Amino acid sequence: MRSALRGERDADVPCDGCTACCTSSQFVHIGPDETDTLAHIPAELLFPAPRLPRGHVLMGYDERGHCPMLVDGRCSIYEHRPRTCRTYDCRVFAAAGIEPDDDDKVLIRDRVRRWRFTFAGEADRAEQAAIAARAAATAGTAGTAGTPATNATGRAVAAVSDQAEAAPRGAEPPATPPSSSSTAPST
Repeated sequence: MRSALRGERDADVPCDGCTACCTSSQFVHIGPDETDTLAHIPAELLFPAPRLPRGHVLMGYDERGHCPMLVDGRCSIYEHRPRTCRTYDCRVFAAAGIEPDDDDKVLIRDRVRRWRFTFAGEADRAEQAAIAARAAATAGTAGTAGTPATNATGRAVAAVSDQAEAAPRGAEPPATPPSSSSTAPST
């Protein structure tokens, strides 16, 4: 997760057929350097990304809130998908102890509620607690590098990124994939 947030590699999320992120009314950023991706997406699905330099574009979603590249429940450009998709990791919410707060992110929220982390030791457990505390403390404040962290996504990413900067690089605690027998944490 941290490596993906730093842009060092793709996220390694055991999606197991889940398409919650693809069906939750999300705009997908595509950078001008993603020429292979851009070659596989029809130009009419792209529009200039607000407040970003020329060449940065967004791909929207259809009237159902689905990514237009999702065909028959699968990504039709998976091998050529945008960096945003390759690095997206819904576990960032569970790691931060928060849930998506948008009404159109119900499927992601359901998935997040089922993630469970295992810890190799007390230090790992303490690090996750520090991430959750950072997320709680950033509500309504600025996140990493002065970026707004007023929504759950921004707060979760900022908390994990801030903690990753504070901690040495190393193994990340594994997450147990959601299963139908998992239950939502009590509140």
